[in-house]
Amino acid sequence: MRHAITSDHHWCTLSPLPEPPSMSLKSRPAVFAAKSWYSADGDTLDTELSNWLAGVKPTDEDDFAPPVAGCKAIIAPHAGYSYSGPAAAWAYKSISTAGISRVFILGPSHAFYLGGCALSKCETYETPLGNLTLDREVIEELYKTKRFEYLQPRRDQGEHSIEMHLPYIYKVFEGCIDNIKIVPIMVGAIDQEQEEEYGKILAPYLERDDTLFIISSDFCHWGHSHYGYTFYYPETIPSDVPGVNLRRSGPRPSPSRPIHASISDLDHEAMDILAQQPASTARAKFVAYLERTHNTICGRHPIGVLMGALGALEEKGKQPRMKWVRYEQSNRCVSFDDWSVSYASAYVTF
Repeated sequence: MRHAITSDHHWCTLSPLPEPPSMSLKSRPAVFAAKSWYSADGDTLDTELSNWLAGVKPTDEDDFAPPVAGCKAIIAPHAGYSYSGPAAAWAYKSISTAGISRVFILGPSHAFYLGGCALSKCETYETPLGNLTLDREVIEELYKTKRFEYLQPRRDQGEHSIEMHLPYIYKVFEGCIDNIKIVPIMVGAIDQEQEEEYGKILAPYLERDDTLFIISSDFCHWGHSHYGYTFYYPETIPSDVPGVNLRRSGPRPSPSRPIHASISDLDHEAMDILAQQPASTARAKFVAYLERTHNTICGRHPIGVLMGALGALEEKGKQPRMKWVRYEQSNRCVSFDDWSVSYASAYVTF
């Protein structure tokens, strides 16, 4: 399974790497297909994606009838497809492709420290299904705000959080792929003020009828040896009994309260907060939640930027609505030595 520890406190400030001789890399290869995060064979990958999308079968209780008219953004996971591919399909099934010609993809930086947000110098991103064209005009507009930097090619290629969404984008838009351009944005370890600032910059793009946003995030990375994160709710929430860190102190879980149930509570607490209205209040509550639980939601900053953009649009009279449509865990943890990663999918309308 392919994951990295992503909590801010695990990062240290790194010295800038020397600039390569050329920043003119035209096309970014499908690096993580070669590393077996998903199939490098186009036919195999197309079949897998088709099957996962076809497998999205909501029940009446789901209150979900895809595609969703007016879908403006989705949140979806970015782990290896054998783990997160089926869960991501629920987010991608939400997309109504009619009229969309531009797709922003906001992904967190796992591989190196980044203090802001960064853009690609490439013209195309490759997938085993075909290439996706970058919207150089919009990318240059963003760079001219002086709030974004450009990625060095090896850093562009070293991060998986954006790449893992590219095959799904290609598949969902395959009937009109020649009309689609993408705007990949790598989001670093930014603070709440920066999330709001970047959100305001991106809000006018999100508001456009022809633009869709994709937010890349896994949810809780739980496990002592894998992630150093062992937060645990001894009782079902809401409860007056606070959560504890099993690694440091507190009781070992009893069979009546499995760890996977606590993880589900922890993740759904965040999901419920993010779905609250208005978005500006939800974002503040989300920050407070992260400070209290330190939940290892690796895409928390891209999510924060989205919430900042939605807050800016609320000031213009928009009424964003976020709905979570899928939640899964890679493993049902029952002991202190187990580990898992959670995957959640949502869509946003306004």
